[in-house]
Amino acid sequence: MQQSDELSFWQHLDVLRGSIIRMCIAFVVCSVVAFCLRDFLFEIVIAPSRSSFPVFVLLQKWLSISNFNLQLINTSLAGQFMTHIRMSLMAGLLLALPYILFELLRFISPALYESERRVVWRMLGVAVLMFFLGVAVAYFIIFPFTVLFLGSYQVSAQVGNMITIESYIGAMLVLLSLMGIVFELPVACYLLAKLGLLHYTWLKQYRKHAVVVIVVLAALITPSGDAFTMLITALPVYLLFELSVLVVKRVDKNRENKKDNEKD
Repeated sequence: MQQSDELSFWQHLDVLRGSIIRMCIAFVVCSVVAFCLRDFLFEIVIAPSRSSFPVFVLLQKWLSISNFNLQLINTSLAGQFMTHIRMSLMAGLLLALPYILFELLRFISPALYESERRVVWRMLGVAVLMFFLGVAVAYFIIFPFTVLFLGSYQVSAQVGNMITIESYIGAMLVLLSLMGIVFELPVACYLLAKLGLLHYTWLKQYRKHAVVVIVVLAALITPSGDAFTMLITALPVYLLFELSVLVVKRVDKNRENKKDNEKD
């Protein structure tokens, strides 16, 4: 462990201020870049509402969605401009997130032992990877089917759907954020297992209960109530749970092996 008293309190504040400034600069730069790339940004945002989206193309043999094209509308004078700014800020935050986490960890790393520092850096990489994997699953699979169901659902043929861009983007951001967080489950279980707060036997014992919780969680994450969308949401979450079980099992096994070696 490095000496944390090498710097005075005010010097630590200066280091923290420098880190915060660099994080803010990274966020602003990424947001400005996203703002300037408006056409590219909104092509990505609107793509899941088209029948030409990759997951729909792959399933066109089973789904009659060749003419699916959700028409988005704007209902306020400054609506599109504010939507542009909002999406630029969110894209900037998403792009700058790895660097922001890097700066935070670099600030606290001098207070850690060398072995702890290696583990933390490794866990940071895994956590960032799992977050973006969750966002990708939500964007390429879950959100398109949510849009397909809700965008084409009608209580009557006389009632058409006119979806606002604010509603569309709001649903997208919520779903992508929640799935990104949910995909941190294996990382959270690993940390809890390392702290001795979670064990393999517990997860194995309550596996059936976990399935019920996952179904309820899938219902909360997905705006639509159809069984198909809930299933494609629940399936990756269940796979994450099983992965977490294996991770915790390995941690418990390593702990037992360590105890046996100490006894010998």
